Amino acid sequence: MLAAVDRRVLHEAVAERLRELIVEGELAPGAHLNERVLCAQLAVSRTPLREAFRTLAGEGIVELQPNRGAVVASMRREDVEHAFELMATLEALAGELAARRATGAERDELRALHFEMLAAHARRDLPAYYRSNSAIHRRLVDCARNPVLADTYARLNARLQALRFRSNLNREKWDAAVAEHAAMIEALDAGDGARLSAVMRGHLDHKRATVLAQLDGTPDTPDTPVTSEAGR
Repeated sequence: MLAAVDRRVLHEAVAERLRELIVEGELAPGAHLNERVLCAQLAVSRTPLREAFRTLAGEGIVELQPNRGAVVASMRREDVEHAFELMATLEALAGELAARRATGAERDELRALHFEMLAAHARRDLPAYYRSNSAIHRRLVDCARNPVLADTYARLNARLQALRFRSNLNREKWDAAVAEHAAMIEALDAGDGARLSAVMRGHLDHKRATVLAQLDGTPDTPDTPVTSEAGR
């Protein structure tokens, strides 16, 4: 059951709550967002709810359809594959730049976020883990000091969040992702841009393979790449 949202900047709070529900799979791709039900659950009127829908539509995670209203956006398999290919390149570049440009305070912050993520992983608290995980990726992009990269990343990543969350539902894949994050922090601390870039590209490539295998309903392994023809 959803708790009522705080009255501060109401439509932003509603958008954040809906975003979390979409990322965590409680609102699945293609699901109709019933205004009456959501207004009751969130204890808000239709005005902030509709403003929240427009915010999420601008991020590409909700679609506003004639005669149907708002629905959770879905992506075709080939779009998912292409999006992860681009995301791997963006994060690899962000890692290379961040290793050179991050301040000492930013490195400390990222290390603290990593420890928070490890604690959530130890508790098997996937929502808390994913919040720390996402914050690490966003902060690395911020540390790259490239606003065009940051804007492109934010727009694309909004559409992939639910898929990235689901990639951790397999315990083995989740544990492997944690190990990759440890390697990221080590490379960042060492100021090794080439290594951090390679780790982040590999991390996203593994996410891509896991997500595509989930979409195809088939098992995947790190040594078995998923090609564009698989599952078609």
